[in-house]
Amino acid sequence: MNTATSRSSIAMEHNQGVFARAEAWLDARGKVAWIAAMVVSFIVFWPIGLALLAYMIWSKRMFNESCNSMTRSRVRHMSTSSGNAAFDAYKAETLRRLEDEQENFEAFLKRLRDAKDKAEFDQFMNDRAATNDAGDEPERPAQA
Repeated sequence: MNTATSRSSIAMEHNQGVFARAEAWLDARGKVAWIAAMVVSFIVFWPIGLALLAYMIWSKRMFNESCNSMTRSRVRHMSTSSGNAAFDAYKAETLRRLEDEQENFEAFLKRLRDAKDKAEFDQFMNDRAATNDAGDEPERPAQA
């Protein structure tokens, strides 16, 4: 890099406003820095925190990376080959086994929830029947 370009980049950084430099500084540190700045600004003076929150939502700084992109990157890493055929076969078998276990566990949880719901419903119906049986008895006149 020559001295002319380094001087011009320094001059550009110096010409940026305070807000632009603060934004660049927070962007360099990530989402946690933005959240920390928002919390501190709420503590110091709540309208500034509210303005910062609105700016973060409006500029999509809070939602720039969704769960779907994380899932896609995970799938991409799972499907890439390591170059070792034996390891790739082991990894594929292990992932298949884990997926089967997860499906079986989810089915077990569903059966467990269904059994619990049935037991609660049966208890409700028994209580209701007992209440109705008690309410059907005629009142006896008081004996003096």
